[in-house]
Amino acid sequence: MNKNETRVPARFGPETRFEVRPAPPAPFCATQETEFERLKSRLLARQLAEAPAPELNPPLRRAANEAAALAWATLYPLLVFPVLFEEKTRAALRQAERQARIFESSRELLAV
Repeated sequence: MNKNETRVPARFGPETRFEVRPAPPAPFCATQETEFERLKSRLLARQLAEAPAPELNPPLRRAANEAAALAWATLYPLLVFPVLFEEKTRAALRQAERQARIFESSRELLAV
């Protein structure tokens, strides 16, 4: 045992109480999220209506989801999303076009 033991008496202060208030019913983030979803739906619907073929539906939806995920990582997702969505849809359309060309050329090669 340690011979240099010093006992310190425990003293407690007066009991402290506080009140917990619930969060507001509709925080700003939730409001922003619904506006964001409306914007995403509106832009996606417009793009799907302009799509030349129904098989472009999945790549365009994927582009919208990727753009949304990237936009939420920024400070101003409502401002950033339309530009990201435009870039992602252009890339998705280019990719689908490229895949269609490759598919056609491979069909021609197999037919020979």
